[in-house]
Amino acid sequence: MTATDTAPVVVPSFDDAVDSGRKLAIICSKGNLDMAYPGLILANAAVGEGVETHMFFTFWGFDIITRATMADLKFSFVGNTAMHPPGHSGVGIHHMLGALPGATAAATRMMKKQIADLDVPDVPEFLELLSGSGVHMWACRMSADMNHVTEDDLYEGVEGIISASDFIELTDGAQLLFI
Repeated sequence: MTATDTAPVVVPSFDDAVDSGRKLAIICSKGNLDMAYPGLILANAAVGEGVETHMFFTFWGFDIITRATMADLKFSFVGNTAMHPPGHSGVGIHHMLGALPGATAAATRMMKKQIADLDVPDVPEFLELLSGSGVHMWACRMSADMNHVTEDDLYEGVEGIISASDFIELTDGAQLLFI
């Protein structure tokens, strides 16, 4: 490509009729607020590009799709070495501060406000958006059994509780993301 050549412009299409022939499998294994959004955002981007998108919720990722927890995910900066105040990337927050009473609640409020300020939906609304857009959501059988969770406990857009082997079969040939 020379300096005068330009790359083709790619414009996403959100038309239901679009089928790119591609598949994406996203495994969501963490239920913290800051770990829920990467999978949700990537699934939204993929389905908007016409990519057949499957999400598999396992271990703590179950909190994202469990009715009792999905609206109240938390964020804690304990163990997050990259945590810093908004707009101050060179100033870290010491992890010991996370042990103070109210630190997780304050950090969660801060993150939820930042997300809302960007007009990004909260987790339950995001799940509704994804389900309505054709994203396939699956719950892990082993995680459901370990946590004594049934389909009645899950967000209604979850298509079923399946084994890891079933998920592998459903997503044969897919690009895989583990979050």
